[in-house]
Amino acid sequence: MSHRLLTRDQIAERAAQDIPDGAYVNLGIGLPTKIAKYLPADKDVFLHSENGLLAFGPPPAKGEEDPELINAGKEYVTMLDGGSFFHHGDSFAMMRGGHIDICVLGAFQVAANGDLANWSTGAPDAIPAVGGAMDLAVGAKKVFVMTNHTTKTGEPKIVSELTYPVTGKHCVDRIFTDLCVIDVTDKGLVVTEMVEGLSFAELQAVTDATLIDATGINATQV
Repeated sequence: MSHRLLTRDQIAERAAQDIPDGAYVNLGIGLPTKIAKYLPADKDVFLHSENGLLAFGPPPAKGEEDPELINAGKEYVTMLDGGSFFHHGDSFAMMRGGHIDICVLGAFQVAANGDLANWSTGAPDAIPAVGGAMDLAVGAKKVFVMTNHTTKTGEPKIVSELTYPVTGKHCVDRIFTDLCVIDVTDKGLVVTEMVEGLSFAELQAVTDATLIDATGINATQV
């Protein structure tokens, strides 16, 4: 049976479902910032940004952008009632002090033991761009990763061991890809959901790390 890859927005929409009411959440630069558009209105979720924002909302409507309101990825945002601004030093203190419930990061690779690589591929001409990722990886109470399952050339991004420089060790709790949802556990990488039409064997074939099937024969699908 054929299957379709989830779009970037569909990955973000799925990840948003796992953010609980009342959580303080940091959305990493790139794909994770899309989550802001899909947080349900009946939940109070406090979004945090490294540049000193707390309780910001989704992107503004076209023509209503405020150049003073941007997140750490230089994207326009809106502020919710009660939102606040502060020095980036205080922002990093929140991150390092364990005050962020969930951070959602992108990834170049995630290892079977929860190690994360997301700031450099190690290429000689690569520009270092770690930002606050290391602080979030070790400081947040939970780390979610959003990523395509493979690279553009088809190389697996869910691997047995990292081959890229490490951002954080044993830090990832859950992975959302365009093919599945994976929980990182003491027993290994547990697949809890897969896209419709994808078999577990097909998923394993595009994954370097060994996976554990907990979908109940595709009973849970995204």
